[in-house]
Amino acid sequence: MGRLIAVVLFIAVLVPGVLLARAWALAAGRRAVASASVDFASPTPEARDTVQRQATHGRRVRRIGLLLGLVAVAGTVAVFAEASVFLWAPAVALGLLLGVVLAEATRPRPRWRSSTPVRRPRRSEQISLWLLWTMRVVVAAVVLTAVLMWRNDDLPDRVTWVALAVPLVAWALAEVALLRALVRPLPAEGADVPVDEALRTWTAHLVTGATSVLALLPLGALLLVAGVRLGDSTSEGVDLRPVALVAGGFSALAAGLAVAAFLITWLRPVQLSERALAG
Repeated sequence: MGRLIAVVLFIAVLVPGVLLARAWALAAGRRAVASASVDFASPTPEARDTVQRQATHGRRVRRIGLLLGLVAVAGTVAVFAEASVFLWAPAVALGLLLGVVLAEATRPRPRWRSSTPVRRPRRSEQISLWLLWTMRVVVAAVVLTAVLMWRNDDLPDRVTWVALAVPLVAWALAEVALLRALVRPLPAEGADVPVDEALRTWTAHLVTGATSVLALLPLGALLLVAGVRLGDSTSEGVDLRPVALVAGGFSALAAGLAVAAFLITWLRPVQLSERALAG
């Protein structure tokens, strides 16, 4: 009976990861709509310049993120010595994801004329609030897990600092990018509105996805470590906590990889193909 309960619990804990992957699959439809709106618009020269400048800015900052990842590889060698060989790929991925969030948080402002009176979009028009709050909850969860494990002496100080700093820095940059996308006024020219909406949609999903990955993967690793260590200790009766922790770890890791897969599709910048003019 205890094994059956453990299996059911394991499957139940995996459900949130599946739901998150499903939500990102639905977000792909929002991306398709925004892209189609741009394709059938005739933007102004200011909009063309804005799209080009933002694409160039994104590529430059992401290269900085790659450089940051290479620096992180050198840092892991200095801190973890031989064990760092297993951290090279995560360090590079960490730098790239931070570069994505930093690029969106520092996007240059559009040069088109703002609407009069000033009009601003709603958050729900840019991204699903479920995805947004999931990102924030996951960041809070990884911070709480790292602090609890550190207080129980299950996590070294240097690992704790990394587990806390990475998601918190990414979350702070993401909130900056999301705030900028929310408070920026809509353009005055109606033809530029689809371009503006697409840029906001891209920014919201890029920072939410990158921050979610930077929180989900550490959370999954911490839960797995906590579950394995708790399972090695002796306890009376049926203890389902190790099963729940291990299942939660696998769920977080799987969800993080799934979000990363969807995030790759958002990295391509907004394109102005102008199918309407091509006939």
